[in-house]
Amino acid sequence: MEDQNRQPAGGKGGNKPSMSFYWIYGVIGILLLGMLMLNTSEGGREIQWSEFKQKIEEGQVKRLVFDGQRASVYLTDEARQALETGRDEEGLLKNVYQGADYWLNVPAGDAYLEDLKNMSESHDFTYVYEPVNEWGQQMLTYVIFFALMIGVWVLLMRRLGGGGGGGGQIFNIGKSKAQLFEKGKGTDVNFKDVAGLDGAKEELEEIVAFLKAPEKYTDLGAKIPKGALLVGPPGTGKTLLAKAVAGEAQVPFFSLSGSDFVEMFVGVGASRVRDLFKQAKEKAPAIIFIDEIDAIGRARGKNASMGSNDERENTLNQLLTEMDGFGTNSGVIILAATNRADILDKALMRAGRFDRQIYVDMPDLTERRSIFEVHLRPIKADDTIDVDFLSRQTPGFSGADIANVCNEAALYAARKGRDKVTHQDFLDAVDRIIGGLEKRTKIISNEEKRTIAFHEAGHAVVSWLVEFASPLVKVSIVPRGQSLGAAWYLPEERQITTTEQMLDEMCAALGGRAAEDLVFNKISTGALSDLEKVTKQAYAMVSVYGLNERIGNRSYYDSRGDQMFTKPYSEETSRIIDEEVGKIIDGAYQRAKEILQANHEKLSALADSLLTNEVIFREDVERILGARPFEKAEPTFPESASETKAIAEAEPNAEPASETDAEGTQEAPASDAKSDDSTDA
Repeated sequence: MEDQNRQPAGGKGGNKPSMSFYWIYGVIGILLLGMLMLNTSEGGREIQWSEFKQKIEEGQVKRLVFDGQRASVYLTDEARQALETGRDEEGLLKNVYQGADYWLNVPAGDAYLEDLKNMSESHDFTYVYEPVNEWGQQMLTYVIFFALMIGVWVLLMRRLGGGGGGGGQIFNIGKSKAQLFEKGKGTDVNFKDVAGLDGAKEELEEIVAFLKAPEKYTDLGAKIPKGALLVGPPGTGKTLLAKAVAGEAQVPFFSLSGSDFVEMFVGVGASRVRDLFKQAKEKAPAIIFIDEIDAIGRARGKNASMGSNDERENTLNQLLTEMDGFGTNSGVIILAATNRADILDKALMRAGRFDRQIYVDMPDLTERRSIFEVHLRPIKADDTIDVDFLSRQTPGFSGADIANVCNEAALYAARKGRDKVTHQDFLDAVDRIIGGLEKRTKIISNEEKRTIAFHEAGHAVVSWLVEFASPLVKVSIVPRGQSLGAAWYLPEERQITTTEQMLDEMCAALGGRAAEDLVFNKISTGALSDLEKVTKQAYAMVSVYGLNERIGNRSYYDSRGDQMFTKPYSEETSRIIDEEVGKIIDGAYQRAKEILQANHEKLSALADSLLTNEVIFREDVERILGARPFEKAEPTFPESASETKAIAEAEPNAEPASETDAEGTQEAPASDAKSDDSTDA
C-alpha cells in the first residue's frame, strides 16, 4: 500500500508509471530480423546448373533475376504449390517475405549468359538483369549497426543513471533519487508512534507547526530554523522521528540517504543536490530529510588525494550553497540524521544551515517503559508480562534493541507452540540478545569447566563485596555465542562516574583472572574481554577524565578527531601515562586477590554450585555469600515530560507529589539483565 502512494522523484502531480525500457529489446530484435531478411533476400536453396536447366525444360521457371554473379530463380505458381507439402519453418519464413525459390551461381563467361537469353526466349520465362548496388547495401548495413550501438548505449546509461527524467543531464543521470511522500501519504508513522524522546519531539513539533501555520511566527518577526540535525547513537530513533515528521506535517516530504549523492561520474552528486532542492522549492512548503549525512558531510581538507578533484567535496559545496540560499518564506526545511556529528564539516553546522542540533540519547528507565508499550501493541502477550520489570532489566538498550527483544520473545513463544507470549519468553529473549544462543552441545573438558566455574565465581564474589560494582543478577557457565561463561549485571543508570566507582568496576572485572591465579596458580586466555575493558577504563581515567593525581587536571581527548596521527603530549608524558595505567590496573588486581583470599571458602562453594547447576541466580549467591552489604533501592519511574506537562496544565495549583508517593510499590525479583563480562574461548 505504501508504494501506491509514493510519487516518482521528479513527478509533478499524480502517480506516473515508471518507464519500461524493454521496448528497446524489441526494436533490436526487429532490426536483427530485418538484417537477416536482407542478407537472405535471395532465398531458397542453391541448385546446380544442370538442375536449373532441368526445371526450365519442365516449365517450372517463371522468372530469373541475374545480378552479374548469381541468379535468383522464381518458380511458377503450379510448381510452388507442388512444394507446399514439404515446406518446413524455413520455408514458411521465406513465404513471409516472398523471396526467391532457388538461386545458382552463374559461371563467368559470355557463353552462359547467351544460354540464359536463349532459354528465356525458347521456354517463355522472364529474364531480368539487375546489377547489385553494393554501395547502397553497405551504407544500409552501417546505419543499422550504428543504430543498434546507440540503442544499447542509451539503455546502459539509463540503467546506470537510475532512469527518470529531468535534471538537465545527459540521459538524466543527474536526477535526484529522493523518495517523495506527497502530503504525508505513503507513511503511517506519527508522533504517537514515537515513544520517549520528549525533548526531540517538542522541537520537531515546533517545525511541523510552522509549516502548517507559518503566519503565526512570521507575524511576530520570527524565523523558523532552516535546518535541524538529529544526532545520537545507532538505534535511538532518529530516522523514526523523521518519518513521524513526514506523517504529521502533511507537506511534501523528500527522503533520501547521503550515499544517494555518491556516484562514479564527476559532477553527478552536485547535480543531484541542485535537482533535489529545485523540486523542493517547486513544492514548498516542504521538508527534505537526508539520512546518514556524514556520507557527504565530512570535514573538508582531510584525506586529500594528491590534490585531485574530490567528488564528495564538490557535492558538499553544492549542498552548502543550496542550504544557505533560501529566503525567509521559502518554506523548505532540512532535516538530517547522523551518529557521527564529530566528523561533520564546520560550515555545515553553523547557524543558517543547521540551526538546531537535536541530541537523541539512549532511552532512560521511563522512556524504555514507553518503548516497550509501543512494541507490545501488536504482540499477543499474556497477563504475566511486567513492563516495569522489563524496563529495569534492560539498561543501555536502545529503541531498536527493545524492538528486537519483543520480536525475539514472540519467536520464542511460536517456537515452543504457545498461543501467547509469556514473561519467560521475554527473559529468554534478553539473554539471547546479550549473550547469544546457548551451545549446550559444545564439548568442554572437566578441567576447562572447573576453570570457567571459578572464573565466573570470582566475578560474582568480588562484585558482591565491593560497594560500587553493578548488582549481580545471575551467573552461568553454559556457553553462549563466543563466550564459555557469563555473569549478568544490572548497571546503575548514572550521569556521572566517580573515581571510586571506576576502581570498583575494574576490581570486579579482574575478579575472574584473580580467582584463576589464586586457585590454580596459573592463568588462562579466558579473561580477554575483562582485560580489554579494564585497560580502556584505566587509560580513560588518566588521559581523558583527569582522574589521576600525577597527570593532573588534563584531558587529551579530541572530540573532533583532528589528532589522528599525532599525540598532543610528549614522549615523557606518554611514559608517565603508561606507568599510571599500570599502577591502577595492578592495584585493582591485588585488591581483587585480597578479597578472594579472605573469602576463599565462599568462592569454592559458589564454584561448586555452578558446576552442579550450571546457572545460579541472585538468590543462590545471597544464600552462599550472605546479604550484600551495599544494597541500593531499585530505580523508580518518574513521570515523563509529557505527563508532567499535562498534569501541570490540568492542575496549575496542585502541590508536588511527595517522595513516598512518587516511588513505585512493586518489587519484582531480580532476573536477567545486561551482561558486562564474558569468558572468551
